[in-house]
Amino acid sequence: MKALQCLSLASLLMLAACGGGGDSSAPATSTPGNGGSTGNGGNNGGNNGGATVLAPSSTLANRCEKPRAGNSTDKPGTLRNEQDWVRSWIDESYLWYNEVPNTYLAQNYSTAPAYFDVLKTYATTASGKQKDQFHFTYTTAEWEASQSGVEFGYGFLMAYDSLSPPRKAVVAMIEPGSPAALAGLQRGDVLQRVDGVDFVNAGDTASVDTLNAGIFPDQKVSHTLVFSRNGTPISATMTAGDISTTAVQNTKVITTPTGKVGYLTFNTHNYVSERQLIEAMQSFQTAGVSDLVLDVRYNGGGLLDVASELAYMIAGPQQTTGKTFEQTVYNDKTKPDAPVPFHARSIGFAAPNPVQKNIALPYLGLKKVTVLTTAGTCSASEAIINGLRGVDVEVNLIGGTTCGKPYGFYPQPNCGTTYFAINFKGVNAKGFGDYADGIAPTCAASDDYQHALGDPAEGMLALALQYRNNKSCSLPTGKAQLLSQSVESSATAMRLLRPQYREISVR
Repeated sequence: MKALQCLSLASLLMLAACGGGGDSSAPATSTPGNGGSTGNGGNNGGNNGGATVLAPSSTLANRCEKPRAGNSTDKPGTLRNEQDWVRSWIDESYLWYNEVPNTYLAQNYSTAPAYFDVLKTYATTASGKQKDQFHFTYTTAEWEASQSGVEFGYGFLMAYDSLSPPRKAVVAMIEPGSPAALAGLQRGDVLQRVDGVDFVNAGDTASVDTLNAGIFPDQKVSHTLVFSRNGTPISATMTAGDISTTAVQNTKVITTPTGKVGYLTFNTHNYVSERQLIEAMQSFQTAGVSDLVLDVRYNGGGLLDVASELAYMIAGPQQTTGKTFEQTVYNDKTKPDAPVPFHARSIGFAAPNPVQKNIALPYLGLKKVTVLTTAGTCSASEAIINGLRGVDVEVNLIGGTTCGKPYGFYPQPNCGTTYFAINFKGVNAKGFGDYADGIAPTCAASDDYQHALGDPAEGMLALALQYRNNKSCSLPTGKAQLLSQSVESSATAMRLLRPQYREISVR
């Protein structure tokens, strides 16, 4: 995970792509310009409909200031070559290319990622949110490893409630067999100290640097994190490493008086998730489940084709044959492509232990599904909800409003950096895709960190099981009181500490 060294103390835990330097901030007011670049060989500003035509990005690609050793793609070049490629690529493929200000000059930025950071729209939505909140970069090596289910870290996911002291961060999920699991950490543990520094109240620069180094390690160096569990301190000395993430966890069948309910925690749409989802659905099919609770409360998205496969496995051919899962809408320079169908057969992604390509997918044939969501439910996960609703599958959300990302990416590598700029908007079979402010829940519920994910007593799952029986968003008095005691100490809108590439839709 990218460290947060570029952030101020007041925003210690804000997830942001720091890019290549501190010179990438946009001015308080930026108006899209109508002028152009000053030349093909030096792209000095926004094209924005002006007379000057930028050089095609294909002619500028892979001309690198520092070619990577042993990489046959990289060719000798300059920083300006990399920056010119960025400017041309944005002009060609960015959804809102004509809203990019022409006031930013490449020579004022010390790296290509820093220049990229400012080449976006600064418009806002009707609710006042930034229209583009999803413009970032990562090293190509980190991005490619993540798609095979490998991330560097301790193997836990944490959520936090505040950007400034006093802060609170809670362990939300643990990867089996990870350093965090071996250290005995559990969901609900509350972070107190990092290498001797008070996490809750740290305010000086040196302390913040220590927190960042300990929470977001980029080397295999030991760090000691102290947590609190029901008032008892828990010390965990861990060394980060390459963690094989488990996309699908807690697959189980819950027997209720009104039938069998399948449940699974689905965490990310990557290559390895394809096999795990197929095997989970096969087990549900064999068990004869008549309903499904899909827990994507921490799923930020990923591959749109995986989302389509899962949606098909939920609904089956009767609801989806010949229907569109998602139609991608591009800028006016990009030729429209065929819509994404509901995939009835496997893609066969190049994962460790891959699924054979083109095998028939199992399916449940459900006409309704319950989905557990939070503000951490993003992009491809939202596409599942929107895509199923587009073919009249009843989708009930229990939890929080989703993050609001009806947009997708074609991640583009150049000279060791992979660039993520919004390339398309997705709409369902009914033409709907306007949920930039998130998809609201059917029943609001807090994340209950005091119970394990998949435990029928966990707050969101308990309410989901209740709602499927009587369409009520209120639990029985006794159970509601018990749940309120466990949820009360946890914020209702915790944000997740995770890299931005975990919150995308990719084609």
